[in-house]
Amino acid sequence: MIVFATSDKGGTGRSVTSCNVAYRRAMQGSDVCYLDFDFGSPTSGAIFGVEAAGQGTPTGRGLHTYLAGGTAEAEQFDVWTQSTLGGGWARPLGAGRLTLLPGDAGGGEFPVNKQMIRRCTDLFLSLDEEFELTLVDLSAGRSYATELVLRATADPVLAAKTTRWLVFHRWTRQHIMAASGLVHGTQGILETGVEYGHRKPDLEDGIRFVRTAVLEPESPQLASLRPEQSVWLQSYDIDLQRLAGKMRLGSSLMIGSIPLDPVLQWREQIIVEDDISTTRIANAETGQAFEALAERLTDKSLWEGL
Repeated sequence: MIVFATSDKGGTGRSVTSCNVAYRRAMQGSDVCYLDFDFGSPTSGAIFGVEAAGQGTPTGRGLHTYLAGGTAEAEQFDVWTQSTLGGGWARPLGAGRLTLLPGDAGGGEFPVNKQMIRRCTDLFLSLDEEFELTLVDLSAGRSYATELVLRATADPVLAAKTTRWLVFHRWTRQHIMAASGLVHGTQGILETGVEYGHRKPDLEDGIRFVRTAVLEPESPQLASLRPEQSVWLQSYDIDLQRLAGKMRLGSSLMIGSIPLDPVLQWREQIIVEDDISTTRIANAETGQAFEALAERLTDKSLWEGL
């Protein structure tokens, strides 16, 4: 399965959430590969704690160079052995592989050509055979990265593979409207996908939304609010739910909700069990949300019949 992570705005927590979901899925026993297609800011290595690729790889064998035909194979990092988080990890018993393919340091967005589409298609086919889950983190907005994967997945050999889209947005009016526009709007995912040969119903069926940095009105973090603030927040939360339904990203299309967590806001990183139960710097609800989203990626009942 290939999952594409995207957002219309920066600052949604798309990359840090995607990295945490990849980590949780590997902990659940799946072999997972993470591709950094955020060509303008390839920082997933920093989130995973892989210092050699913290801002992309400097070796000239990153995904930018591979797609441009400058290297025969894209560089890969085994996160279990090369992460320095928590003083270094060992692959836990029962965990699957967790592999990072970073972008190039100093890279940027670039126009798509036929050679890149072919190389992208070949890469996805190869990784889909090797890994249970390939998670591709795209640049924000209507980017060349999004164009590239839409054109690659329209190829009949990839069209037969299971591909899904996660669209990330914060729980605000502006982010809800932007996420809806990215999917349903002019030159959005659906319109562009149809232009490149996708069937709109098939593409639309594979898109779900993830809310990030969500503060539920009943959250203990809001216990210090004045009564007036609490009433206003509950009322505005209802307004946002109505807006999300109107903009076609309501609860039936939401596959995950990640609560606001200081660790994710101030230091984007993988949250491990020690962060929750030992040092207690992260909230248990955050870990549970990542765990649930990782499981839901392959839960057919959540991806069919809508």
